[in-house]
Amino acid sequence: MDSEPVSIEQAQALVGQEVGVSSWRVVTQEMIDQFAAATDDHQFIHTDPERAARETPYGGTIAHGFLTLSLLSTLIFEAVPPLEGTVMGMNFGFDRVRFMSPVKSGARIRGRFVLAEMKVRPSGIVETHYDATIEIENSVKPALTARWLTLALPAELSGRPAI
Repeated sequence: MDSEPVSIEQAQALVGQEVGVSSWRVVTQEMIDQFAAATDDHQFIHTDPERAARETPYGGTIAHGFLTLSLLSTLIFEAVPPLEGTVMGMNFGFDRVRFMSPVKSGARIRGRFVLAEMKVRPSGIVETHYDATIEIENSVKPALTARWLTLALPAELSGRPAI
């Protein structure tokens, strides 16, 4: 992420607005195969292009839904500026995830992020809720939509220098 950090006050003023859009990223068969190896999910719709072309309506392999979901981390890092005074962001979970459309091998995707909620806990940890969408290039339906909860750890709780 090359953008300048924003203050908590600046970020709070953006609640309800889109705060970032990533660049397009290709989901390659190599990525899909590596995810299959890491998760031991080798279902043919992900890992066998010839069989998937013959036996599915997709014309080839598709990415695992959880691979697509996991790409949110890199997409948000690219699209949304960090919070001033924090040292790291962490996943806190999801209130909702919907897989809307499959991502075919070779497709390009990007992330869109709306800052839905933001609160500073008494500890100083910043809790943010993003309405995240992963779009598929040239597709009307997105790959997924999610309400994603994250935490930002302030420098004073970590002993590390702030962003």
